[in-house]
Amino acid sequence: MKIAIAGASGRMGRMLIETVLNESDAQLVGALDRAGTPQLGQDAGAFLGKTTGVTLTDDIERVLADADYLIDFTRPEGTLVHLEAALRHNNVKMIIGTTGFGDEQKAQLKQAGEKTGVVFAPNMSVGVNVTLKLLEFAAKQLAQGYDIEIIEAHHRHKVDAPSGTALAMGEVIANSLGRDLKDCAIYAREDVTGERDPSTIGFSAIRGGDIVGDHTVLFAGIGERIEITHKSASRLSYAQGALRASRFLAGREKGFFDMQDVLGLR
Repeated sequence: MKIAIAGASGRMGRMLIETVLNESDAQLVGALDRAGTPQLGQDAGAFLGKTTGVTLTDDIERVLADADYLIDFTRPEGTLVHLEAALRHNNVKMIIGTTGFGDEQKAQLKQAGEKTGVVFAPNMSVGVNVTLKLLEFAAKQLAQGYDIEIIEAHHRHKVDAPSGTALAMGEVIANSLGRDLKDCAIYAREDVTGERDPSTIGFSAIRGGDIVGDHTVLFAGIGERIEITHKSASRLSYAQGALRASRFLAGREKGFFDMQDVLGLR
């Protein structure tokens, strides 16, 4: 698999590069970053003390010239620009782990699946996606008499809240309960809020230090509570999931998928 990485000098980009270099069926052919990034012009493997022959560049056309796949964990605006370029380059397939997309932007991603293969998931971790399946089951069994709260924690550099994973958890739970998350989500509480509406799903976001990603869904009943938690100790799980998504797309010319499809959990 000939793979290019967007956001190559960032924390996630470096983990993706390291993972690709360690996989026998993957080849790093491009490393993209923003104009003005200090590392531009350096070898993509310099941070590992390796020479890959791939240079970090801000030239998307150059990055995609030899690529079959582009893995993108950047920001929504940048990802959409990269997606347009991927479609111009013989429909390069995309694996997108970017979070913070609005509804219209998500529609653009889905539309791209009519021309090329796209896997989009707010969290590529296999463990997180198994957790989503557990939440679907739990929500159906605990539909009455349990208040639902989602608590997430991330590093100080994360710019969106709640996290894409927390929102995905909320959507899975709301769908299982026959609700629309837009109508039942509560993102902030302060002052005199009154009693809790039992039909709502609450969110709490914590930002601090170097927390990779912790997510807990609390089902609080009378006399008991159930907590379903996933904790990430490393970004490696996200990178490994992205490679798994790449392999999933290998035999598919087009289509819009998520990690539930990749893992056969649909």
